[in-house]
Amino acid sequence: MEQVSHLPVRQSLQQDISVDVVIVGAGFTGMWTAYYLQKAQPDLTIAIVEAKQVGYGASGRNGGWLMGEIAGADGLLAKLTREQRMASHDLIHDIPDEVARVCAQENIECDLRKGGGLYCAARYPEQQQWLQAQLAQHKKDDYQPEDFVWLDKAQLNKQLKMPKAVGALFTPHIATIHPAKLAKGLATCLQNKGVQIFENSPVTHWQSGHVSTDQAKIKAKWVVPAVEAYGSQLKPMDKYQLAVHSLIIATEPLSQAIWDQIGLEKGQAFSESSRLVSYGQRTLDDRLVFGARGGYNFAGRLRKDEPLNESEMAVRLHLMHECFPILKQKAVKVSHSWGGNLALPRRFHPHMLCDRENKIAFSGGYVGEGVGATNLAGRTLADLILNKDTLHTQQPWVMNNQPMKALKKWEPEPIRWLTYKALNRALIYEDKVLADTRSPKWKRKAIVVVCDLLDAIMS
Repeated sequence: MEQVSHLPVRQSLQQDISVDVVIVGAGFTGMWTAYYLQKAQPDLTIAIVEAKQVGYGASGRNGGWLMGEIAGADGLLAKLTREQRMASHDLIHDIPDEVARVCAQENIECDLRKGGGLYCAARYPEQQQWLQAQLAQHKKDDYQPEDFVWLDKAQLNKQLKMPKAVGALFTPHIATIHPAKLAKGLATCLQNKGVQIFENSPVTHWQSGHVSTDQAKIKAKWVVPAVEAYGSQLKPMDKYQLAVHSLIIATEPLSQAIWDQIGLEKGQAFSESSRLVSYGQRTLDDRLVFGARGGYNFAGRLRKDEPLNESEMAVRLHLMHECFPILKQKAVKVSHSWGGNLALPRRFHPHMLCDRENKIAFSGGYVGEGVGATNLAGRTLADLILNKDTLHTQQPWVMNNQPMKALKKWEPEPIRWLTYKALNRALIYEDKVLADTRSPKWKRKAIVVVCDLLDAIMS
């Protein structure tokens, strides 16, 4: 956020108002929904109420992957015909291009570069096995050959150099962005189009037709709670979305000599493909951004806006140095660290829901892939609110004319906490075993089987 200059200070909600649509949360879900509603029906009155500032949540503090992917989509699309699946693939893959079109049309500068994504077999042999199994499954799921391509080491080295890497799965359907710049640009665009945005206005209560803060109330025909992980603090959404964290570090700007030994010249996103869920990109000002799976607080307590602690920093530094030992050799400093809260739904795929009886539209549960998915969600919620039957509203993750209670609830505490602790310890141990070349085959196989089983139980 500190790189986004001249952030305007917007007024809080100080008096009662009435609008056609009120949106809770000035993140990507809320702002994309407002954008497509206003585009389709310019005479709509729309207000967004935000607890802190535009983009304060995950929308402004993520790793900047703009993905043409939807978490869990393949399992849902498997029930459709081949033609329907291919149409859905095209819809999903177009997400980065749609965002680019809007940014060009609305003069939003967010460092968008569509260099594709590299899922690298970067550190141990099992990663290559997992990625090639994934590629085989993609072929069965009717993806086009160019959607996912295996790169051998020589081909990978032309884009990204990792000493231990043996190859990568490449997809062209990923771009990288500066997320806070996109959030700022969208907010400015919306205000220029007449959408009201109220900051520092935390919602204390919401229901069909009304949203309340400590200062005032908004009466609306439609209510859109677009709060993602922050729904864990706002009933009744706390039953359906679990707040987990993803944690990120960024280096100081690197010299061209160092970048010559790493690559990433075209804005590619990359992952080292462990189950610790790592991700990274080269920023436009030549920093390396590197993140990995975060944590879970008991009862879904949100992570505060604070730098990483020593142990959190150590995990990300270890993974980053394993991938890029030159950064350790050159004693490259980490200049920034931060974390974000994201929502994990019980079915492990996003939901885009429209309760037509109560006039509530809701989307969330992006499983850490929300920078792109929120754009599709905004288009979908706009069509649902306007009662349009489109390709967006026909997707299997859309729950049209259903109440929020149709979502699957999470188990109560302490089951969630204990399950997380067991899974997290197993994944960390798996990574330690697999990264050690001295580990015997039986031990490597055993820990993979255990983690596969835990993953299956969770999903």
